[in-house]
Amino acid sequence: MNAIVVLGALHHDVVVDAPRMPELDETLPGARVDYRFGGKGGNQALAAARMGAQVAMAGRVGRDGAAETIRAAMDEAGVEHSLVLETDVPTGMSVAITLPSGEYGAVIVPGANLENDGNISWREPPLAGLLQNEIPEAANLAFASRLPPDSLLIANAAPARRLPVGLAERIDVLIVNLVEAKGLTGHNNPETALTALAGMVRGAVVLTRGAKGAILLENGQMTHHPAISAKVVSTHGAGDMFTGALAARITAGDLLQSAVRFAQAAAGLFVSSPISLRPRVTHAAVEAFLARR
Repeated sequence: MNAIVVLGALHHDVVVDAPRMPELDETLPGARVDYRFGGKGGNQALAAARMGAQVAMAGRVGRDGAAETIRAAMDEAGVEHSLVLETDVPTGMSVAITLPSGEYGAVIVPGANLENDGNISWREPPLAGLLQNEIPEAANLAFASRLPPDSLLIANAAPARRLPVGLAERIDVLIVNLVEAKGLTGHNNPETALTALAGMVRGAVVLTRGAKGAILLENGQMTHHPAISAKVVSTHGAGDMFTGALAARITAGDLLQSAVRFAQAAAGLFVSSPISLRPRVTHAAVEAFLARR
């Protein structure tokens, strides 16, 4: 049995380092280019697997070379991918610009991801389903409706879009950042937005604030979790690492507060690691990172 089934997007990412974001109609020289496995669904699946969970990915790819690269990355991380199906539409991709500060901006071309319908027949029920917003809303709704009642539904509302009532009522853990929380509620204040979100879903809400830490609202109790100090190399993918690590620890039996702390450490180690060493951010590495603090 897979502990977690991830429904979401798979992308072939092109990442360019630049001194700053270009102005309109401006061409800037970049420092380097990198080609990476991506998509929020794919990234979260890899993160959860590296944190020790049994993970299956449910997605769509094209019949192209990018799809083969994506499958190889999932094999390397131990993610089962028989639910990743081929379509006649090219594999999704994104182009990201990263700055010396570690901040970034990206453009996504969904491609085959828009063919995902979320219809999965379960041989054995997973402990949890995990989804995001880079595939059609109808796919998430179909996935949630087919998820067995005893399975947790963990949702990362990224990128921000409306939260359908039929989906919200099934969510056991909702994960958002400040931008997403404001987009969903219209509130700038984190605690006000968190309270509003908790009124939408049936379970808990985790609001991440980067260097300012995270806030958890569970069973009416709000707790603040300070960030774990780390020297940032790049923030690209931090949210996906946090989400994947959180899902892994919840399905391993951790209480949500403990899972949040572990996920913060995983994200902290991830953003402070050189890109080439990020596959080494595993459960054991995060435990050691936490022990040093």
